[in-house]
Amino acid sequence: MKLGLIAAVASLMAGPVTAATVVTADRYLDVNSGRYVENPAIFIDDGGHITSVGDARTVRWGAEVKHVDLSGETLLPGLIDMHTHLGPANIGGYRYLEYTDSFWPVVATSTARDMLNGGFTTMRVVGSGDWADVGLKQAIEAGYVVGPRIVPAGHALGATGGHCDDTYLPPSMQKKEKEEGIGDSPEELKYQVRRQRKFGAEVIKVCATGGVFSRGDTPGQQQLTEEELRAIADEAHMAGLRVAAHAHGADGINAAIRAGIDTIEHASLLNDESIKLAKARARPVWFSMDIKNTDYTQAEGRKNGELEENIRKDAEIGQIQRDNFRKAHAAGVRMIFGSDAGVMPHAMVPQQFRVMVQYGMTPLEAIQAATRNAAEALGRTDVGTIAPGAYGDLVAVRGDPTRDVTLLEHVDAVIKGGTVVKARSPQP
Repeated sequence: MKLGLIAAVASLMAGPVTAATVVTADRYLDVNSGRYVENPAIFIDDGGHITSVGDARTVRWGAEVKHVDLSGETLLPGLIDMHTHLGPANIGGYRYLEYTDSFWPVVATSTARDMLNGGFTTMRVVGSGDWADVGLKQAIEAGYVVGPRIVPAGHALGATGGHCDDTYLPPSMQKKEKEEGIGDSPEELKYQVRRQRKFGAEVIKVCATGGVFSRGDTPGQQQLTEEELRAIADEAHMAGLRVAAHAHGADGINAAIRAGIDTIEHASLLNDESIKLAKARARPVWFSMDIKNTDYTQAEGRKNGELEENIRKDAEIGQIQRDNFRKAHAAGVRMIFGSDAGVMPHAMVPQQFRVMVQYGMTPLEAIQAATRNAAEALGRTDVGTIAPGAYGDLVAVRGDPTRDVTLLEHVDAVIKGGTVVKARSPQP
């Protein structure tokens, strides 16, 4: 990495650089090494990719190159949230029946923009109705909507009556056939993997256990067998897709790890075997633990319409999950940033960094969870880093976030693919 940077600087000194945009700042954070690089000049082509990184004190560029001057700022790669939903957080319980079906994809354009303004230039959406996440991705890429890079899952997979099924309505108001994404055998679930991929899913989401904000189940209850989970993982991997498993309870967590699932979502009630299995498995497995949103749901849940049973489950599991986050991190389990945005407002997502630090991570480790680690868990090299070939996705803050991670709660500027999507306010 260091030799490559030296070579890039040397080549840039030979003459003016041709690019669409150059971004300069006081320094940027190399999330792979954890070190700062001073006085960067980051060149981005008209396709939105970084072509080279030079030293702004010595490199030259032509007048046709747009210069984004972020003097006084520290740059980081655009952040990645690996566990998000598109709906607003303040509509809970049965209140969703107040809104027409087309409300949800429309409001998703607003929640996605909140994520982008918070510095999250990539968001993995782990389940949405009617493939709204696929539609949002298409709208953003076509330029009709401004938002992050979307990694969509389509409909989440699960068992009849499980966390990913609709358990809020009586039989007379349900479809006669199974809900989208629901299967009750390895073969049915393999079909659902193929169906989600057919309509645009780029990751498969599966509910291995009960949940907090689902009616009539418990978070620790395993809902799919290891055989069913393995069928999902094998089918997805054959198609080049990775799999995220909602799994609160230890039995479901451990079955998902043994089955080859790539990321374990929530992991609230993990046990020593969970940690042992996660560290020993040859294919990397990552834990995504949403340890901020309980503050919001306990404070606002009743007002938002959440059911009393779900508020109770949330209260029971919140601190246990945070303590287990500390335990898993201390044991060396691979960790990624996942907020469960939509359970709390999307604009609050950056506040999770401080909670991750409170429960054992260094500020740099928390940042790496949302950049380097998340990109690796996605299997991508074009996000989560500042390097040639990656997208020109950048976040600017004033100060040192490796000392004070709360700086990420109020980013000054956001650049996506070389385009300023959130401009910093004039400095006094």
